[in-house]
Amino acid sequence: MIAEPVVRHDFRLVPAALSLWLGALLGLVWTWWLALACGAAAVLVSVGLLIKLRPARSRWWAGAAALLVAGLLLAGPLGLRLHRAEHDPLHGLAQRGTEVTLRVLVTERPKPVRSAGYADQQAGPRSVVIAADVLHAERGAQPVVSTGRVALLAPFATWSEIIPGQEVTASGELAPPRDADLTVAAIYVRGPPVAATEAPWWQRAAESMREALRNACGVLPEEQAGLVPGLVVGDTSGLSERLDREFTDAGLTHLMAVSGSNVAIVCGAVLLLLRLLRAGPRLSAALSGAALAGFVVLAGGEPSVLRAGVMGGIALLALALGRERSVVPALATATCVLVAWDPAMAVSFGFALSVIATAGLVLLAPRWAESLQRRGVPPGFAEGLAVPAAAFVVTAPVVAGMAGQLSLVSVAANVLAAPVVAPATVFGVLATVVAAAWPAGGELIVRMAGPEAGWLIVVARRASEVPGAVLAWPSGWWGGFLALVVAVAVVLALRHRRLRVLLALTLAGALLLVVPGKVIAPGWPPPGWAVVACDVGQGDSFVLATGEPGRAVVVDAGPEPGPADRCLDRLGIERVPLVVLSHLHADHIGGLDSVFEGRSVGAIAVGPGRQPGWAWRQAGQIAARHGVPLLELDLGRRLEWPALSLEVLGPTYVSEGEDDDGTQINNGSVVLRARTTAGSVLLTGDVELAAQADLLAAGTDLHAEILKVPHHGSRFSLPQFLAAVSARLALVSVGPGNRYGHPNRTTLETLTADGALIARTDTDGDTAVIPDQSGPAVVRRGK
Repeated sequence: MIAEPVVRHDFRLVPAALSLWLGALLGLVWTWWLALACGAAAVLVSVGLLIKLRPARSRWWAGAAALLVAGLLLAGPLGLRLHRAEHDPLHGLAQRGTEVTLRVLVTERPKPVRSAGYADQQAGPRSVVIAADVLHAERGAQPVVSTGRVALLAPFATWSEIIPGQEVTASGELAPPRDADLTVAAIYVRGPPVAATEAPWWQRAAESMREALRNACGVLPEEQAGLVPGLVVGDTSGLSERLDREFTDAGLTHLMAVSGSNVAIVCGAVLLLLRLLRAGPRLSAALSGAALAGFVVLAGGEPSVLRAGVMGGIALLALALGRERSVVPALATATCVLVAWDPAMAVSFGFALSVIATAGLVLLAPRWAESLQRRGVPPGFAEGLAVPAAAFVVTAPVVAGMAGQLSLVSVAANVLAAPVVAPATVFGVLATVVAAAWPAGGELIVRMAGPEAGWLIVVARRASEVPGAVLAWPSGWWGGFLALVVAVAVVLALRHRRLRVLLALTLAGALLLVVPGKVIAPGWPPPGWAVVACDVGQGDSFVLATGEPGRAVVVDAGPEPGPADRCLDRLGIERVPLVVLSHLHADHIGGLDSVFEGRSVGAIAVGPGRQPGWAWRQAGQIAARHGVPLLELDLGRRLEWPALSLEVLGPTYVSEGEDDDGTQINNGSVVLRARTTAGSVLLTGDVELAAQADLLAAGTDLHAEILKVPHHGSRFSLPQFLAAVSARLALVSVGPGNRYGHPNRTTLETLTADGALIARTDTDGDTAVIPDQSGPAVVRRGK
């Protein structure tokens, strides 16, 4: 089958769009003077072209006129707007950390800022970021004249329910903005919103519908319930941190942000229905436009959503009306309108992704699909391969600069994901509309989106687990530029036979170097390993081999789902007879649920401590959900497996008084001595000075060849305690660059002086202990 000829596109408005975009970007990143300079240059060039060209004889005359308008906008209103933002009074006050009171108009939905759990703080969102326009500002009793934008960093508990369109008063300390956009200051808000007005009715209706969707998704499994609202309206508030990371590694994170593809799916479904009903083009366009407007309001009506609506809507409308040649002019016009309306779009990675992805799908995908069809690939498969490949190539530079990494499995993951995205979105939108009036009906429809969401989770999880799936890359603008150079070089190489051969040889050489090291002979885990300290960040997770293949005991599970699970996968662990939680701080139990992923667990064991309350309840809920017993380890208890035994040495005393800083919970840690094939291991949890002194005073035999250094190597370790252990190998489970100063230099020096070899997960990654003729030996997997 021969494909239809590729449409010749009209590029006359592209110079105007690029000049407006580039001028606004330079003005925001550096100074407003550069925007004026770009505007002046565009005016001079366009005037020269207009003088040289004749309207009746040159098709580029209209393009030159558009370039003139873009230049005048940059040199005039846009330049002045950038000047006002750069010299806003709040901008200067932010440099000095001034306390202010602001009356603001909220413009975007609160974005939760997730944090890993630590100590008695549960993992999850603790604060939100809210974009707002300043209506009135006061410094003390003195008014401050400002019309700029601010970013509110506010407590999650009291600010997460704020809706766009509300006016609120907030007090706090100003700080310089992080991003180079029109935001003049950030403000760290301490209290709840004051004197909040009612949001417009359409915003309240949209929030009510989003809430109805979240409630309807409650009938789905937990991960699917968090994903579906993200697929439909970009609501990721219920998405787990693990799933978020897996979608990023797989190159699928764009599915959880409202983009032109969401708009195209929704409007496309409406157009398809209208075509089946034989509606005329004008009626179809009008009704699809109404659906577009409703979807934009439903998704929040924020600048990013409006951007997606404009980008997706104009491309869809042009294609639906049979005007393929108008797609590029429409895209250029939309770019000009959006940048002129909001210059901050110019530095938005989301804006860049929308424009570049739309351009790639319009300009590259049809040509690549035609080329594949000429080589005998069926049309449907050709388009299925060309679309994600084109999207990956054109967006890779932006993603690389934004995320500091490249997903090498992105194309394959998107090919596998593509068939279910549209039905999941359509079912989700229908469920949202129905659930607002009929909750039971919404639940019925949302069940239809469950299998699609489940498939996307499987694709993201398996793709992220591929060895070498993610390539580290320089972040920022220079990283993006480097990725652009590489992408252009690859595309050019594919156009010439000799260069294609050279590229193939280069890739083959890289595979010969990388694959044997990562897949064929990974060298991990080392044969005969007895103990592994898993790299779980700022937290603990240790795996003790039982002498039976695929079977091990786990002590602690790290601060969040994912890392402990991946560590167990790397070790090939399928059965866990016992999970021991040394104590109930978040950096030890946060990943408990993920230990159950794809493996059987016999029981969960805890010490005598029951604080903090939320952690005790969470452990009980996880045990009940998976149908395993929750046991308490008594002092002196012994547990036996082939090649492994555990003895409970502590705690010898548990305080029931007030605990403001978590010290008493740390001192209630279960202390275990493990007998392994590599020697004895003292597992100390987070015991601090008092608990260490109790063990010494009780005359407990603490000697062990291997020491799990207490509390991530903190300074609260008694030299006498470390000397009593007299370990030959000290394992420090700690996260890189943590704010607690772990591990403490004095503690490390004391261990070294006692003759211990130190291994750290923050620098060594997963660390295994193996038996050796001269005693325990350490094997580092590396970061």
